[in-house]
Amino acid sequence: MHTKHVNGYDMAYLDIGPQVAGKPPLVCVHGSLCDFRIWSAVLGPLTTQHRVIAVSLRHFFPDHWDGIGHTYSIAQHVEDMIAFIEQIGPKPVDLMGHSRGGHIAFRVAQQRPDLLRKLILAEPGGELDDSLDPDFAPGPSPLAARIAASAEVIAKGDIDGGLMIFIEALEGRGAWTRLPATSKQLLRDNATTLIGQTRDQRPPFSRADAQSIRTPTLFIGGAKTRGTLAKVLHALAGHVPNSRTALIPGATHPMFEQAPQRFCEIVLAFLAD
Repeated sequence: MHTKHVNGYDMAYLDIGPQVAGKPPLVCVHGSLCDFRIWSAVLGPLTTQHRVIAVSLRHFFPDHWDGIGHTYSIAQHVEDMIAFIEQIGPKPVDLMGHSRGGHIAFRVAQQRPDLLRKLILAEPGGELDDSLDPDFAPGPSPLAARIAASAEVIAKGDIDGGLMIFIEALEGRGAWTRLPATSKQLLRDNATTLIGQTRDQRPPFSRADAQSIRTPTLFIGGAKTRGTLAKVLHALAGHVPNSRTALIPGATHPMFEQAPQRFCEIVLAFLAD
């Protein structure tokens, strides 16, 4: 594990594999309740062809944050990722984000396209405004409301109870029980970050946002993902210029854990193109 001092914070990251001549590093940004360990199932295949740099965002493991304060936000994490990428080389880099990390990667591409060669968005998290969603209604989406309910339970000290609400909001009833012990522990290690996420105030995606992306972009998702995450993926993919979409049969939101080989095949083909 390494760290870089970024905007007053020591950001932890993994740097795996040699720098391959002619290929930029692949920087990976995890989603909610995760950290750099979430990429473990795909690090082997990806590092056969690329140097992979997997970050842990501010306040995620190995940090153990108490959930107090206002230093956790999409805006802060975007600033941190821009500053982090500025410190590594060679540039431009390839950037991949999953879920909330996909939202962060999208905003980095908006603000600093000069830092990026290619962009991979694995079911980016967020909400749509009325320019992308014909059914738009003010207020949080059903998924955001469930996340807030989960954070409230976690803040009261019932970590597993709150995490069960979160995981079942994504994957359906019984999903928490079915998770292996290692996956549950990773979520526990980052549980208090969900308290900060309820104060995120992240802006919704707009059609103008999508049309502003100039970096060649791959949208990748699980063919069985339903609800807000699938809706956001398809809405953005329909308006980001020079983008393509790949869906993995039989997979849902944690597609690179469920189908790591197919996920890597799709990602590596896109990066090589």
